[in-house]
Amino acid sequence: MVFGPCGGVREDLSCELDPRPCPFSARTQPVPWLEPAPRSAPDSNLLRLTRSGRPVVLTDLSVPPYDAELVATVTGILAESCDALLVGEHQDAPDFPPTLMARLVHAAGGNAWVTLTCRDRNRVVLEQELVGLREVGVDGVLCVTGDGRAPDVRPDVPQVFDLDGTRLAALAASHGLSVAVPESPAAAPQRLRPGRLLHKQRAGAHLVVLNHLGSAEQVAGFVSSAREIGMTLPVVAAVAVYTDARSAEVLATLPGLELDRERVRHVRDAPDPERAGIDSAVEEARRVLDTGLVAGVNLSGLASGHGFVHAAQVKAEIGRRIRS
Repeated sequence: MVFGPCGGVREDLSCELDPRPCPFSARTQPVPWLEPAPRSAPDSNLLRLTRSGRPVVLTDLSVPPYDAELVATVTGILAESCDALLVGEHQDAPDFPPTLMARLVHAAGGNAWVTLTCRDRNRVVLEQELVGLREVGVDGVLCVTGDGRAPDVRPDVPQVFDLDGTRLAALAASHGLSVAVPESPAAAPQRLRPGRLLHKQRAGAHLVVLNHLGSAEQVAGFVSSAREIGMTLPVVAAVAVYTDARSAEVLATLPGLELDRERVRHVRDAPDPERAGIDSAVEEARRVLDTGLVAGVNLSGLASGHGFVHAAQVKAEIGRRIRS
């Protein structure tokens, strides 16, 4: 990495993959972006909506690997309840290539924002994917460094990391794509996080997708800090979606995320956890939107431990209620 720290720094400032200290954790300022800004991107559907005054809803697309039929089914359930589907790329579940995923989502009536990571591709292959995504008309890309694989996930295959997320964002913008970048405000060292967004903006980013924070007040505080130093990008804040013990546990075990533990207990202990989880996500989204500092929300998480179709139905109901 050149433009660290990533979102996987633990509270003791060690790397999530290794007990050694994160080499960026001692910095007092983020690594600056000093190259010229790439040319402007096309005006994608999602970016246009962020300027409309109506809150946008981005929803994680959660599907098993290599299942085109289920991609179509889940996309069909979610398409009318959100403005775009965020197609992930996970370290423990290789899936169809990004360009093919975009085609599958579009064919099922969805608007895809496709995640690209640097873990398994060098910059030549990343550039091939970017050109392919542009040719199939993807609405935008989320450029991330990507989680390193756990020791038991394909240990026989080398990891690449030829680029990091910031340099990938610049490469994507140079190819005329609309570019989103992530940030993990709860991850250490927190003092560097607002400034990192400013330099991602200078690298060519057009949209920010925040990772989970524990409250709307924390979201407002972080976005305000970034605005004070000159970050002007529209921000989409994560809303945790969980309706049972399994879906809550998946979010709680990830580094760099912060959940409202009292809210989690309320959902898990409710007579009807699914209804309580849906109500909780809608309430969290409305509180975040009421800050006036974000352009929309990202419905993020497994949502339900009762299968991908049911989880999509949960997210669809939440999305419809937020947009109503």
